[in-house]
Amino acid sequence: MAEAEVGSAVISKAGRDKGSWLLVVGAEDGYVYLADGGARKLIRPKKKKLTHVQPTNHASDDIKGRLESGLYVSDADIRKFLSALEGGTDGVQERRDRS
Repeated sequence: MAEAEVGSAVISKAGRDKGSWLLVVGAEDGYVYLADGGARKLIRPKKKKLTHVQPTNHASDDIKGRLESGLYVSDADIRKFLSALEGGTDGVQERRDRS
């Protein structure tokens, strides 16, 4: 993904939130608006330059569709999506053998 699109997950490359997973909730003129559902709520997204985020290959079509159509998206939906990415692939955490 060359650019960060609405509904896609990015990783912050600069600022206090460096290394954090964030969800793109809006974009305009070289900037993206980001939320994580926790410290940065959807009602007050963080505005960040595109150069300060690392796009990933992860996106939520469900959240993207709801954002673009003006339907309700909760902060819990965003937290659930991002925590699945941070914790493992597709929300499934690997089980480890206890030896």
